[in-house]
Amino acid sequence: MANPLAGIEIRFKRLPHGQDLPLPTYATAHAAGLDVVAAESLILEPGARFAVATGFAIAIPVGYEVQVRPRSGLALKHGITCLNSPGTIDADYRGEVKIILANLGAEPFSIGRGERIAQLVPAPVQYARFTEVEELDDTARGQGGFGSTGR
Repeated sequence: MANPLAGIEIRFKRLPHGQDLPLPTYATAHAAGLDVVAAESLILEPGARFAVATGFAIAIPVGYEVQVRPRSGLALKHGITCLNSPGTIDADYRGEVKIILANLGAEPFSIGRGERIAQLVPAPVQYARFTEVEELDDTARGQGGFGSTGR
């Protein structure tokens, strides 16, 4: 049986403006997400959003994606989150990884170069195919949505 902690190989290309930054890394032995740092410094005003450079590009194996997720401490303490969360980096994307951050807090937030800003979570992709039909099967829920099952 394969060691699940061995993981998949993701090829990493450091860009010129990321030369002195650490690779994405797990903060603890059993963390699900790899911490990623900013390759630039900026101030994110309340209500603002910005695609923060990371200084690297990656090549993800076919059949996988890398999800971009917020860091819980930044979200709770400062209202800093990732938009389009979880974001998806597709296996065929080769551009710079950028993290779309938004400031939902009441104060400007300073982001320093080298500061941890998000998590990257590799995940398998389940491919699907659509089959057009005339009718769908009935369920107890039916067409109820958007809170129809209660609070």
